[in-house]
Amino acid sequence: MPLPTILPRLVLVTVMFSAASLAVAAENMANAVFLVAKPELADSNFRETVVLVTHPRQTGPWGVIINRPLQHRLSEALPDIESLKGRKDVLFFGGPVTRQGLVFLVRSPKAPPGATLVLRDVFFTSDTDLIDSLLKRPDPTRGLRVYSGYSGWSPGQLQNEIARGGWYVLPADAETIFDKDSALIWPELVKRAATKHTHHPTAASVMQP
Repeated sequence: MPLPTILPRLVLVTVMFSAASLAVAAENMANAVFLVAKPELADSNFRETVVLVTHPRQTGPWGVIINRPLQHRLSEALPDIESLKGRKDVLFFGGPVTRQGLVFLVRSPKAPPGATLVLRDVFFTSDTDLIDSLLKRPDPTRGLRVYSGYSGWSPGQLQNEIARGGWYVLPADAETIFDKDSALIWPELVKRAATKHTHHPTAASVMQP
């Protein structure tokens, strides 16, 4: 049963999951990192952002901005979900690609069917039955984030941006995505990256599959 949609023309993003899901499932490994925008990065789409990004072998790098909540509440986006009514959960801006599409990120000890593995217990999913069941729980957004749009790069584009010094690359973790105040994510990670000059070993595999 399809999920109801809210904001005008907002639809579930499914196309990008098909090839990506198959690729990552075949590899059976997580390969995501955080891209942390350096203070001098001027692109308005990514200024002061942290992007959870993965790079399946059959597609270019893609992911979602994890620290840019929108003014729209999730209950506005999904008005037919009773458990969301009266709650303050917000819709997040995932990136400039397909802004009128919804992208779902879930934290689960077991891989949902057809999901794209991101971290050991974090997955992108377009399984509407799973999303519907999660949203109908008493605590509907526990281990669930919903994004409007996503971020994507053509082959070689992101590598060039990193080489030019636009991004720090840090290890990704579920706690930052699901538990931390979004307003604190970028300041904390940019300070950590600038202090330690950290470049996570898996960054190469994410940017160059």
